[in-house]
Amino acid sequence: QVQPVESGGGLVQAGGSLRLSCAASGRTFSSDVMGWFRQPPGKEREFVAAITWGGGITYYADSVKGRFTISRENAKNTVYLQMNSLRPEDTAVYYCAVDRPPGGTYYEPKSYDSWGQGTQVTVSS
Repeated sequence: QVQPVESGGGLVQAGGSLRLSCAASGRTFSSDVMGWFRQPPGKEREFVAAITWGGGITYYADSVKGRFTISRENAKNTVYLQMNSLRPEDTAVYYCAVDRPPGGTYYEPKSYDSWGQGTQVTVSS
């Protein structure tokens, strides 16, 4: 089983940038989908971005399109989330997750099989 581990969260001012990393321990497969989700205080977990491990196809939530970029580095079994032009509403705990075959809907948390422990991102105004 693949276990994701997030890192890179922190406190940043509005307009700033952060890069989150997700290291996947264990063997990954080209059919895996790696996703980033976030959970703002008092709200439900929501989809942020996803990438297919093999083909590198990317998906984004409308709220982050043009500001966030998801990428992968296969040699390091690591997925990144580059977050630019951060806003206070981006404040949340960010989670990395793995969706293994047969797979599900990339934007639904219930489709994912393994989750990291989360990393806090706080954007001050």
